[in-house]
Formats: sequence, structure tokens, C-alpha cells
Amino acid sequence: MEPHRRSRRQFLQTGAALAAPLIVAPRVLGAGGATAPSERVGLACIGVGGQGSGNMNAFLQDERVEVRAICDVEQAHRERALAACKLGADAGYNDFRELLAREDIDAVMIATPDHWHAVITAAAVRAGKDIYCEKPLAASVAEGRFVSDLVRDEERVLQCGTWRRSGVYSRMACEWVRNGYIGDLKRVEVGVPGKFAVRGGFSGLEEPMPVPAGFDYEMWAGTTPEAPYTAARCHFNFRWVDAYAPGYITDWGAHFIDVAHWGMDADATGPVEVSAGEVSRREKGIYDAPESFKLRYAYAGGVELEMFSTTDAAAYGTKFIGTEGSVFVENLKLETDPPGLRQTKLKEGDLRLFESRHHHRNFIDAVLTRGRTAAPVEVAHRAASACQLGAIAAKLGRALKFDPEAETFVGDAEADALLHRDLHGWELV
Repeated sequence: MEPHRRSRRQFLQTGAALAAPLIVAPRVLGAGGATAPSERVGLACIGVGGQGSGNMNAFLQDERVEVRAICDVEQAHRERALAACKLGADAGYNDFRELLAREDIDAVMIATPDHWHAVITAAAVRAGKDIYCEKPLAASVAEGRFVSDLVRDEERVLQCGTWRRSGVYSRMACEWVRNGYIGDLKRVEVGVPGKFAVRGGFSGLEEPMPVPAGFDYEMWAGTTPEAPYTAARCHFNFRWVDAYAPGYITDWGAHFIDVAHWGMDADATGPVEVSAGEVSRREKGIYDAPESFKLRYAYAGGVELEMFSTTDAAAYGTKFIGTEGSVFVENLKLETDPPGLRQTKLKEGDLRLFESRHHHRNFIDAVLTRGRTAAPVEVAHRAASACQLGAIAAKLGRALKFDPEAETFVGDAEADALLHRDLHGWELV
């Protein structure tokens, strides 16, 4: 991976010196049991649109957190978040690099478009911050590997926004599978939406238009190819532009394959084969990500995983199929075959998986104690990279063999080239 452009490198060298890691000691309680102000985690929020504002509000509910800075390339988003946090204009930033130089920021929440995740995460690590990063962890397999290694080596805390790891039903389902209550696991089915949920009434056929005042489109596009501005490609709808993301393959797929890996005991590995079928894309316009697909994965040990697009919302989720039964889980839905399996209680000696009751609070717990998170960096990388491998198979239209230890394809230079992404003037350091 290349490092950030020269001016970026110089900035980080200076910024890292200013922003030495601040490790918060175990909390000291103030009057009435409240967390003393000096012991609060100083949080900065980078990207405060839809998901970002939801994350920010969740952190505002935690008495141990003080949101101290906001970064967003859209002035309206930035000002709305500053008001919600009761912060002045001087706490708002357009450029994340300026924010990361602040000594009073202990951790950052990143909810930008996917193409920024790895670059900002790496910069935050170098600046000594802990990170809550939305899924997918990165926009390519190589970026994810870089970030995972960096977070590990620098001993930072990272929580990925794959919040189903903090869902009780996800944990129960995976514990039943891991303890053999459905027999030997043979197959996992992951259903994701099969039609783009375009917001704002856009068709993807819109003509270029002037960039609106208060929106730094150049910074928003950042690591992606130069393209004329149209509102149709920005904010939520970036997902449907293949240069930015492969649609629901990584959007919902990162959530559900994460659950699949948890139940498969595959958190530290990946598939050995991947293929794609029934792939369709829109023939005209900028929305060219895969809209429907059927991705097939084979894992060492014989378990097969299939991720398919569907218009049947009841099929959205993760289904584990074993020799003696099955379990389907998605958020607050938990279904078993046979039905009686749903009453299963773990026995003494059964494996119990990591328990988190609240994804955002679990992150702050880990920041304070230097403990683990529910969705740590390597787990997040493996879930995202499985999705990205499926997107590569969909692009090339052929079956691929993959070495999950080396994280390269077997004898396929063309596929290997797609493990990396041109960052268009930006670099990872």
C-alpha cells in the first residue's frame, strides 16, 4: 500500500507529535456517581450524516463520553451536529486531519462513505486515537489488511459498526451452532436486498450540475476517480456507484457475513473459493454496482456459504444449516428447525461467545479498560474482505481460488490486481 501524499505525511508527522496517545485510566466517579469530567472520553465525530448522526446520538447518551469536535464536508451536517452537541463553530472541521491534531480527542467515530474508512482510520491510529468505524472496515482487501495490522501493532482499540455482534439473538444463534446443537454445520445462507433503495428520487441518469454552496465535493470524493458532480451520486446513494462500493454486497453483506463467520468459527480466515452467478447491473447511468447476484463461497473444512439478493424481506439475514437442524437470525428475529431448538439452554462446559449488550457502550468500555470490543479489527476485516472477494468474482465472472492466509488469489494476476484500489492522490501511512 502506498503512504498519504507528501504534505499529508508531513502533517501526520507533526500531528502525531502533538497528539500523543491518551489512555484513559479506569473511571473515577464524581459527585453522585457521575463520571468526573476529567475522566470522560473525548470523542470526535467524522461524518455526521444519517448513520453518523445515529452513532453520535448513541454516544451522547453515554455519561462517560464528551463529544468535543465534529467533522463533515457538508456545512449543514456539521452545523446540525454542533448544535446537537452544544458546541461552537470552532469545534467544527471540514478536514479530518486538522481535527486529529487535537490533543483533547481520545477517540473518533468514522461514518463517512466507505472509500474514506481506511485512510481516516489509519490517520487516527497514527495520531494515537481509538476508533469506532462504520462497516465495511475498508474499501478493498489490501486496505483492510493494512488497517488491521496497523491497529494491532499500535495497540489501538477499534470497534466496527457491525452491531449485530452486540445482539443477543445473534450471539445465541452462533452459540447453538458452535456447540453443535444443529449437528455438523454444512451450509450458511445470507439474504440481502435485491433492489437499490435509491433516496431522493434519483434515477442515476442525472446530468452534471453545479456543486452546492457549503459542500466540499472534492474532499467528499477524496480517494475515488474524478467525476462530475451530481447529487445523485452523493450521500446515501454512493453505494450504487461501483467506483465507490459494490452495492448491497458490502452494505448489508458486511453485517450478515460477519454473523456467518461468528457461527462458522471463521473470524480469522476467509474462503478458499468464490464464484458469482446471476449478476445484473443497470445498463445506463451512474448506478452500475451489482443490483442482483448469487455469490458462492467454499471454506476450508467443507462449509459452504451463499450470499444472494432477494426482494423477499423475510429472507434478509443469516441462516445456518446443519445435519440435525437449522437456525435463522436477523436482529430481533430468531427461528429454528426443529422449533424446539429455540428453547435450548447452554450447558456447563459449552462454549460461550463474547457478550456485549450495547455496541457503542462496549466501545467506550474498551477505550477505558483497554479491553476487547465486540467487533474488533481483524474480525471486521475478514467480514468485509469476504464481501469484497464476492464483488471481484462478480466483476470477473468466473470462479476464483483464494489463499486466506496469504490473502491472494491462486494463480490469477488479474484478480490479484483487484485486491488493491487506486487512492487517487491519497495514501495509507
